[in-house]
Parts: sequence; C-alpha cells; structure tokens
Amino acid sequence: MSRFLGFALAFVFLWSGQAWAQAPDSVWLEDLTWTELQDLIKSGTTTVIIPVGGVEQSGPDMALGKHDVRARILSERIARAVGHTLIAPVVAYVPEGSTNPPTSHMRFPGTITVPADVFRKTIASAASSLKLHGFRDVVLIGEHGSYQGDLSAVADELNRTWAATPVRAHFMPEYYRNATTDFYPTLKSHGFSATEIGTHAGVADTSLMMALDPRLVREEKLRTGRGLDAAEGVYGDPRRSSAEMGRLAAEAIVEKTATAIKAAVDRPRHP
Repeated sequence: MSRFLGFALAFVFLWSGQAWAQAPDSVWLEDLTWTELQDLIKSGTTTVIIPVGGVEQSGPDMALGKHDVRARILSERIARAVGHTLIAPVVAYVPEGSTNPPTSHMRFPGTITVPADVFRKTIASAASSLKLHGFRDVVLIGEHGSYQGDLSAVADELNRTWAATPVRAHFMPEYYRNATTDFYPTLKSHGFSATEIGTHAGVADTSLMMALDPRLVREEKLRTGRGLDAAEGVYGDPRRSSAEMGRLAAEAIVEKTATAIKAAVDRPRHP
C-alpha cells in the first residue's frame, strides 16, 4: 500500500507541476493564454509582428520549409530586439504561381499556393483581429519577393480604414531587402560572383539558411553539385555557401528591421 501511495503522490506531483506552469518567457502569441496576453497588452506590449513565410521548392539541396523556418527564427530575434513586441503565427500559405497550368515554383512538388486576393484578405483579417484585441502597431514582414507588394498594399489599405483610430499597420521592406539586394554587395566583397549569388536558392539564399538552421540544407547535394541548376529549381550556384556569410545577413536583417520598427512605432500619430 505504501509503495502504491508513493507512486500516486509522485504522479500527482508531476501532473500538478505541469498543470500549474507559469506563463512562458515567449514572444509568440500562440504560447500564451488569452488572459496572459490581455495582461501584457495592458502593461504596454502593444506591438505585434505578422511574419509571412511560404512553402516552396528551393532545389534538391534545401527543404521546402525554408521560408517558414527563417521567418520564425528571425522574427523572434527582431521582436526581442524591439522589446514589448509579440509575434503572431507564421503565415505559410502565400501566392506561389498558378496551378493550371502550373507556373513558377508550382512546377515542383511540395510548393503550395493561394490566390493573391485570398492572401491579402487573410493578412488584413489577421491584422484586424489583432487590432480588436488592443494592439496599436501591427507589423508586416515577409520572406518572399513575390508578395512584398501585397503586404505593402494591405498595410496602406488598413491605414486608410484605421485613419480615425490610433492604430497603425507597418510594412517593413527592410526585412526582405537585407536578405537579398542589400546582402549581395557583402557577398561580392567576399569574392562571390553574381552567378553564384543568384536569385533563388543560390549562395545568398543557402548561406542564410545554413546560418539559421543547417538541418534544412543537404550538404551532400552541395558537395556534389549535381542537379543544382534552373531545371531543378536553382537559380544561382550555392556550392560555396557558408554559415559564416549567412550570419552576416541574419545580423543585418535583425538590426535594420528592428530599427525600422522602433522608428515606425515612435512616429507621432493622429488621432
């Protein structure tokens, strides 16, 4: 009986320890209860980021979840750098081309697409939900070049709709720009050619992924170089990619985006 009682008490202790867990040190909306969120908003955490990723092919050497994983890692670093900022779940379903006939990345298995108007409505609805719950600054950042214009248009439309309120939407082009065009001169200064850097799944893209989550990069495919061409969805030459180069881009993305968010949040608003 005493042995049984001991097991029972141990079970109750373990169960109660899990059941009475404290609020986590997390910037992710989905990790919080609604009351914990409400308390954070009341205490001044009124900025929220909607990070947008996407599920698309990146050649035979990089996993389909590249954009979602990068968006999650980088948006957390950005939120913590800004302070008093939370993050909504990563949006994975984005415009990637048509299905009939298949165009762009839709020609490769695993890529998922939605129409542009559906994407815009989804982002706008999510932003409006967050406004309803008390956030004053809704920040939009995105991994993929194809929908940067959509995010900008959604922010503009929301700000027109919200003009009579103190709430604002902010599209941050700094996020994508520092992963692409602003990263290219850095790579060139380290001896990489434009052909290597590429426009999709080349040195720039692959190095950033290696720095953030190397599990998604197939090193054997990089070493052999087989199939790393446009016919297989690679527009660049990623063979000399490195985590060292990727870290330079990651640092710039976080620093420049966080600075831009702080400036946007601090800007005077009316009413």
